[in-house]
Amino acid sequence: MNKPDLLTPENCQMIFIDHQPQMAFGVQSMDRQALKNNVVALARAARVFDIPTTITTVETESFSGHTYPELLAVFPDHPLLERTSMNSWDDQKVRDALAKNGQKNVIVSGLWTEVCNNSFAFSAMAEGGYEIFMVADASGGTSQAAHDYSMQRMIQAGVVPMTWQQVMLEWQRDWAHRDTYDAVMDIVREHSGAYGMGVDYAYTMVHKAPERVEHAKRLAPVVAGSAAAAE
Repeated sequence: MNKPDLLTPENCQMIFIDHQPQMAFGVQSMDRQALKNNVVALARAARVFDIPTTITTVETESFSGHTYPELLAVFPDHPLLERTSMNSWDDQKVRDALAKNGQKNVIVSGLWTEVCNNSFAFSAMAEGGYEIFMVADASGGTSQAAHDYSMQRMIQAGVVPMTWQQVMLEWQRDWAHRDTYDAVMDIVREHSGAYGMGVDYAYTMVHKAPERVEHAKRLAPVVAGSAAAAE
């Protein structure tokens, strides 16, 4: 792929590397709840666009713990490719899964940026001929410096840096693609912070759409001490 070309649902695959609690405990490069939010949002987007997806784990029982349940809920039928190596490329199951998926453009979200992501990216590029797209805000390092310098090292080697929302909107590309529009908007409203709040506001206040959730009656203001308040 020529790197200036856009990602499409047809030209890429996705890998989630070691999104496990003990790995997340060590993340200091960003807020860990925000990190999980971004990972789950990216996973939901991959599901909406039917992106071939691989999930890897490392030392689940002895050290790292079980993969985020929120991530597994998005892909309940996907096998978890367990390994011992810090580098996912060292496990034949991972190589086979990537080859079976077929696409040479691999979008990566994982922990930690400076170890598991870094080593997989270089090996997959050098030995597998893959193009790597690293989702910086759905990956985390053991310090801000560890994450940033690892990203810089990968960029110098030809890895393409991205963010989760950038990936999703590149897949969507055109709001006229109505088959995925509603699902993308659901992800935006639940995971995209101010952007999602703005969508809710525009839908309800400008377009007069109903609120997303049903709730109890909104009671009108009553001046304290008035007869109506006493009643």
